Amino acid sequence: MKHLHCKVFGHNYRVSRHVTYHVKEYTCYNCKKQLTTNGKGNLTELTPKFKEINDVLERIHQKKNRIRLKTDKVNKDLLLFSH
Repeated sequence: MKHLHCKVFGHNYRVSRHVTYHVKEYTCYNCKKQLTTNGKGNLTELTPKFKEINDVLERIHQKKNRIRLKTDKVNKDLLLFSH
């Protein structure tokens, strides 16, 4: 019955996971079919290979953002000059 709704009206995709700013995983609300964005930005079916790629991308993205957050802090003991 779930698949009948998708065949008649189409899938109702919702974002299920934000991997990076541009890569997301989507899941159909009715039939639970999963998609992800590929390297060209098109939607493709979420296979175990793409799942592993997304996991690695997410780890790299999170690590990069943690480093950026640490370097954005300004040391208050330093003198800052502005012109």
